[in-house]
Amino acid sequence: MFARPLYAEPERAYHTAGHVEAVLDALASRGALTPTLALAAWGHDLIYDPRAGDNEARSAALFGEWLTAEGADASLIREVRALILATRHTDPPSTREEGVLVDADLSILGADPATFAAYDRAIRQEYSFVPEEAYRTGRAQVLRGFLDRERIYTTPEFAELDAQARTNLRQALRELEQKNRPS
Repeated sequence: MFARPLYAEPERAYHTAGHVEAVLDALASRGALTPTLALAAWGHDLIYDPRAGDNEARSAALFGEWLTAEGADASLIREVRALILATRHTDPPSTREEGVLVDADLSILGADPATFAAYDRAIRQEYSFVPEEAYRTGRAQVLRGFLDRERIYTTPEFAELDAQARTNLRQALRELEQKNRPS
């Protein structure tokens, strides 16, 4: 598939083919993986530039072009595009399919502490161009945004991850705040 080289770009530390495979595994292990969701999972982070705010839109457009070239039906292309755009995490999912894809994409938040810590380090690596203080402030804002949600996961398939996700997010916030304190 044309996507693999994009996921292997050297500046990626977390948003790699391994992340896509984890999303696919999370969906499959919960009996929620469909061919359409598999396509959306492969397309959702095709473009990943931490400096840009339109990665999902660009990913959806590029993946849509590929699907068109492969002869996919227009309705499938529209559905995959909507699923990819749902992974912006700016609005609540509007369909069940969006919900399970978004939850699978966020399943790393509810991983065991060591896996979450590795994810957190990889995200910092992807944002290595951001000065430390600015990173801590921005990252804390993102993490608080997830913690402020009534439910981090919107589907029953992923609801059991909520408690661990909150524990991981609180721990990451504590660490960010400790680094902000003068020595």
